[in-house]
Amino acid sequence: MKFEFRNPTHLVFGAGSLSRLGEMVGAHGKKALLVTGGGSVRRNGTFDRAVSSLKASGIAVAECSGVEPNPRLSTVQRGAEIARREGCDVVVALGGGSVMDASKVMAAALFYEGDLWEMFPHGQASRRLPERALPIVTVPTLAATGSEMNGGAVITDEKSTVKSFVTARCLYPQTAIVDPELTANVPQDQTAYGICDLITHVTESYFNGVDGTPLQDRFAEGVILTAMEWGPKAVADGLDIEARAQVQWASVVALNGWVQIGTLSPYPVHMIEHSLSAHHDIAHGAGLAVVGPAWMRFAAKTRPERFAQFSERLFGLPLQRPEDAEAAAQGIDRFEAFLRSIGCPTRLSEVGIGGALLERYAKDTLLVARGADGRLPGRPAMSEKDIVEVLHSAL
Repeated sequence: MKFEFRNPTHLVFGAGSLSRLGEMVGAHGKKALLVTGGGSVRRNGTFDRAVSSLKASGIAVAECSGVEPNPRLSTVQRGAEIARREGCDVVVALGGGSVMDASKVMAAALFYEGDLWEMFPHGQASRRLPERALPIVTVPTLAATGSEMNGGAVITDEKSTVKSFVTARCLYPQTAIVDPELTANVPQDQTAYGICDLITHVTESYFNGVDGTPLQDRFAEGVILTAMEWGPKAVADGLDIEARAQVQWASVVALNGWVQIGTLSPYPVHMIEHSLSAHHDIAHGAGLAVVGPAWMRFAAKTRPERFAQFSERLFGLPLQRPEDAEAAAQGIDRFEAFLRSIGCPTRLSEVGIGGALLERYAKDTLLVARGADGRLPGRPAMSEKDIVEVLHSAL
């Protein structure tokens, strides 16, 4: 292995930590752009508690509400304009992954000259990453994306119906305040989708990373086992704060870089799903629950030994040989059954998607992520035809 690692985010984790929001934000600014989503944080009182903490520390607040579940470029532009007009010097993201992603790009937009969409790969000859952003403080209200402690963001351009990503050093939050109590009111279905999302973050590197990373394998397996143990408890009883805390911590660890160190992994399942949710606005985690097992069955044909290891270590299935294809298939079946057991869809028809646009989804995926050979990076790399095959198998 050969790698570099850096994560500058200061993590404040634990039940009740929202009370420290004003203290943490005050270290970075005096007027906050407070970014929220569809209104649940207002209905459950989280918004008022956050504002009270900010004002108690002498921090003025300007609000940008209404960030969509799959945040749109126009919403990012609107938030940046509010921050510019109101003279904000810090951005606070209070919500799920979409709110946090949008907040990061809003924070960078104030210093970015030109079209914001040029930050994101979408088939253009070159792109220009952001180099500067307002300080960002994240307060997740859902355990799913891990965006609270990384430098990535995913945004949809509604004009082209393309969903793409940006990763930059300046997008790392200064502080992440992770309070599991804030997830207690998350509905069962959204809780389940978040569990699938966090698991998929680590299966991406587990199945697509380079060989020779045994410690990272164990990190990944530990995250998955923890999510599979505590996730059903969080789904069954939203007020089980211990279960919420364990799932929340698994979500943070799944994408703060620890699991992925040295794996050099692409994210083919995420790239394919982004094309689905860009067109149909489905929940990201729900889309991953559909695409993930279908992709696994495709990839296991060329790398059965990796999926056999997954089956043995995660589900205790005995192996007849290291590349036991039958055990690999059984493990994938069991993983899919787990997703169904917590309430995730596993077929495109369950999220209202038919087969009419499969080629379009594949083309859009390759527009955003493609290697020098024109294929979607992964193990194996995938052609347009391969992507269509995976999606067709998920119908």
